[in-house]
Amino acid sequence: MKLVFLGKPGAGKGTQADRMSEEYDLLHASTGDMFREAVDEGTEVGKQAKEYMDKGLLVPDEVTCRVVEEMVVDRHDDYVLDGFPRTVPQADALDDMLHERGQALDAVLCFDIDEDEATERLTGRLVCEDCGKNYHESFMPPQEVGICDQCGGNLKTRSDSTQEAVQKRMEEYRKKTQPLIQYYEDMGLLKRIDASLPPDEVSEKTRQVLSEVQEGG
Repeated sequence: MKLVFLGKPGAGKGTQADRMSEEYDLLHASTGDMFREAVDEGTEVGKQAKEYMDKGLLVPDEVTCRVVEEMVVDRHDDYVLDGFPRTVPQADALDDMLHERGQALDAVLCFDIDEDEATERLTGRLVCEDCGKNYHESFMPPQEVGICDQCGGNLKTRSDSTQEAVQKRMEEYRKKTQPLIQYYEDMGLLKRIDASLPPDEVSEKTRQVLSEVQEGG
């Protein structure tokens, strides 16, 4: 399956991408991981991306799309894209990449959540300094305060969890990413999931949708 997970910041799509990638044997292709992999491998496009990242600049669409093409589309048959595409031009580029290879997306899952609830989720997020696993003080707390369940590393507050940072991300989402919902709806690919439910219930709904996709529904 070739999937895209969409949703507001705080909708939990990264958590669901993690879970579904394990259960369905898919590559979880997050934008951050793709950039890091390209940089670590020292590829030409990785070097280009690093130049922007080192300066604290956004990586331009053209470079981002090439990273996705080289790290995911060229190498894997089954994946869930998390954080890409972020804009309609990126979605057009992805469609072109797949079309050139005689491929297409199987589905785009949109994780729906109210903006106020998403904002509440985003303020209070924690991340493991060692393995990068995410938690939340209220919604997904670790078993032991300040300690990662997975590797025992120290947890810290995510730098993007301040009120100001969250509002900026929401504005960016509304302006650039929200139009993708209509874009994929028009293509007949969009599947909506209520992301306001507890994570385990969202996972169950996601499994139901993916089972239908596998069956061609």
